[in-house]
Amino acid sequence: MEIRVPDLGESITEGTIAKWIVSVGAAVHPGDVLVEIETDKVNLEIQAEEAGTVREILKQEGDTVGIGEVIAVLGETAGAAAEPGAEAPSPAAEAKASPAENAPAAAGKEAARPAPASEGAGPSRPAIPAEPLATPAARRYAREHGRDLRQIVPRDPKGRVGVFDLKGQAGSATEPQAEPPSAPMAVGAAAGGAGFGKPVEVIRMSRLRQTIASRLVEVQHNAAMLTTFNEIDMTAVMDLRKRRQEAFVKKHGVKLGFMSFFTKAVIGALKDYPFLNAEIRGNEIHVKKYYDIGIAVSTEEGLVVPVVRTADRLSFGELEAEIADLAEKARSRRLKISDLEGGTFTITNGGVFGSLMSTPILNPPQVGILGMHKIMKRPVAVDDDRMENRPMMYVALSYDHRVVDGREAVGFLVRVKELLEDPESMMFDV
Repeated sequence: MEIRVPDLGESITEGTIAKWIVSVGAAVHPGDVLVEIETDKVNLEIQAEEAGTVREILKQEGDTVGIGEVIAVLGETAGAAAEPGAEAPSPAAEAKASPAENAPAAAGKEAARPAPASEGAGPSRPAIPAEPLATPAARRYAREHGRDLRQIVPRDPKGRVGVFDLKGQAGSATEPQAEPPSAPMAVGAAAGGAGFGKPVEVIRMSRLRQTIASRLVEVQHNAAMLTTFNEIDMTAVMDLRKRRQEAFVKKHGVKLGFMSFFTKAVIGALKDYPFLNAEIRGNEIHVKKYYDIGIAVSTEEGLVVPVVRTADRLSFGELEAEIADLAEKARSRRLKISDLEGGTFTITNGGVFGSLMSTPILNPPQVGILGMHKIMKRPVAVDDDRMENRPMMYVALSYDHRVVDGREAVGFLVRVKELLEDPESMMFDV
């Protein structure tokens, strides 16, 4: 059975082999993860559809592969290979054969094909135990926490190890420990320059990071990007959250955060200034009459922008739940391609990292992105005679000047400010 690269999603034609979970000679079962493929947007796991033994791995980690390309070959299971008439003996059967019997077969194999782990160890050496049955989630958990699945006693009657088994059983003192990460690569004379002889860690850019880099440079070259700023008095939003938080959590099961307010405000402003909800296609401007709002999420691999579909139809509670779910999926690398495609406008929040002001970069093909920042108390003139310390936030709108004029951009940001400083108007659609 050939293992091929599946359809990776709209606009994605290739990926990179990030990590092989199995090796040649390993027995696999339906649902077992074979390999992780890194794409421009997310990492995908390819699972075995049938039981078998890994006969050959054709593409190595770091190789670029296209859709439909064969990357590995599965053979028959060990049990099937041992039956009379089987074309090829399994690794287990080869291990049981005498050295003299194995010699002719070994000589006929391709030189580049790795030998099974049990060969060459002598008849007295015990065979390495087969890989245990485990769910894909359990295998991921085991890899991330350095657990040996062979040391786990499953509670499943069929013997399949689950995540609950791993969490419920502490690692034993004799359990093999996860290998420590490799030491940083020291680059000396090969690097040249003033850093001769000094330690340098060389890290291969992930495919996601490469895509982020190329897209950001592309925006700078292909869009007439400008940024306009304003500031928002967050007093009303913060007071509303404080008064309604307990009842909101009880009803919806999630906290009332700031992002739902900003999403609602953005949608209200987009309805007044529709050219910020558009994109350029050739010589045409396509103004979208729906509101799929991208929410930027920072992960260990880089920034991703999952999309909240038809956000204008969702309540505050539904928005908070959807945003929290997408953020959790992003950080646990469970996003699907469909979660990332087709956004019409993006919101990014640098304030969670302490940013006071920044210039967000467009997320093509969109023509607008709103940047939120840290809330800081600053003295504000509330009238001609009084000054008060108010929780203030700077906001930034970057836009493509090819589609959006300065008047529209400033008007959009002013409308966002008005809605957030009077949040009840969004709740009652005033």
